[in-house]
Amino acid sequence: MTKTEVLELIRNGENSGVEFKRDTLSPFQLAKELVALANLYGGRVLLGVESDGTVCGLTRADSPTPDAPEGPQQYAKLEEWVMSTARDKIRPELIPYFEVIREVETGKDVAVIQIDSGWTVHHRWHENHRTYCIRVGTQSREASPEELERLFQARGNFRLELRPVSGAVLDDLDLRRLVDYFRRIRDQDIPPEDARTAWQQLLESTEFMAGEGTNAATGAGVLLFGRDPGRFLPQSGIDAAAYEGREKDYAAKERTTIRGPMTPLWNRAGNELVETGIVEKAIEFVRRNTRVEATLQDGARRVEKWTYPAEAVREAIVNALVHRDYLLSASDIELSLYDDRLEIISPGRLPNGITPNRMKTGCRAARNQLLKDVMRDYGYLEHMGMGVPRKIVKGMLEHNGTEPDLIEEDENFLVRLWNKRAHS
Repeated sequence: MTKTEVLELIRNGENSGVEFKRDTLSPFQLAKELVALANLYGGRVLLGVESDGTVCGLTRADSPTPDAPEGPQQYAKLEEWVMSTARDKIRPELIPYFEVIREVETGKDVAVIQIDSGWTVHHRWHENHRTYCIRVGTQSREASPEELERLFQARGNFRLELRPVSGAVLDDLDLRRLVDYFRRIRDQDIPPEDARTAWQQLLESTEFMAGEGTNAATGAGVLLFGRDPGRFLPQSGIDAAAYEGREKDYAAKERTTIRGPMTPLWNRAGNELVETGIVEKAIEFVRRNTRVEATLQDGARRVEKWTYPAEAVREAIVNALVHRDYLLSASDIELSLYDDRLEIISPGRLPNGITPNRMKTGCRAARNQLLKDVMRDYGYLEHMGMGVPRKIVKGMLEHNGTEPDLIEEDENFLVRLWNKRAHS
């Protein structure tokens, strides 16, 4: 890092990835900052800078002697102290990048400690006690139990979909949908419908029930096959609204909360839909609140063209259901229709290193792998993870020449499809 780059960091001030500290802080304090940064996206601690951006310089320099003038080894003990802290006070240990930038201001040096985002969740280890720290804006603080659960989930160490759902038992799952899934979709032998013990064992082995004596359905079991998922997981629905104009308005054309299991129910032959799932309900909401244009082709054949292509809408809805953060219990998925656009907001940041750009190229990582696998079994998702680039991006370009927006903002992920007729 150059002196100019350090001065730019200082000029911009502290943020979620930059912390200023005197080098007189304790190992306990330094460990807290490094852990918090590693548990977010990584970042830098600048030693020798006050919290207000004043450069105070380093004080932990090794005292030069006539035989050992100032030079590369002047801050060897400071570097050793930083590395020892990262290894002895942090679990799993971290290995930061350390460098000293000379003369940031006249006679004042600054040390830069750079830490990458951790591949796992790190904690500070002090007096045989562990403390999980997170970065919230410019502050490093101890994580709450809810924040810690989400942190583990984001690192792939925790999956809500496999946790038992309190109060949800075998009778709370729709046996008709389970029979359809195992017999028609998976093409496997199933127990008689009244063989409760055999069904319990089958569902435990496929992770739709938790087992281990709990007799409880898992989050995936409830979301996919529950008779009433909202009873146990209130955050499992879709809040849908259609507006006349381009902004939210209390006087919506239609406003409803869409509930139900993710999976549909088909007849045994698989050629007739008996009951829709939440995906079909959401698509139908979009259809009845958007226009359809009819044109004649070849002089006689009537061809209907919907405002948004069905495959792009379905892909966006399914992705929101499969990848949302179900630990955010106070938020449903939002489906909003405006005069010029359709928006789907999924609660939670993108998981496991996914970015909007990676999604556009076919990234296949998932927060809720079992949900993804089952919805793929039903044909809702592509096996190669190419649904977003093929069905949403390419689909919209071919349909009306517009490119959809994929945006991560705050604690949400937004997919926006444009209506070319109204978009300007």
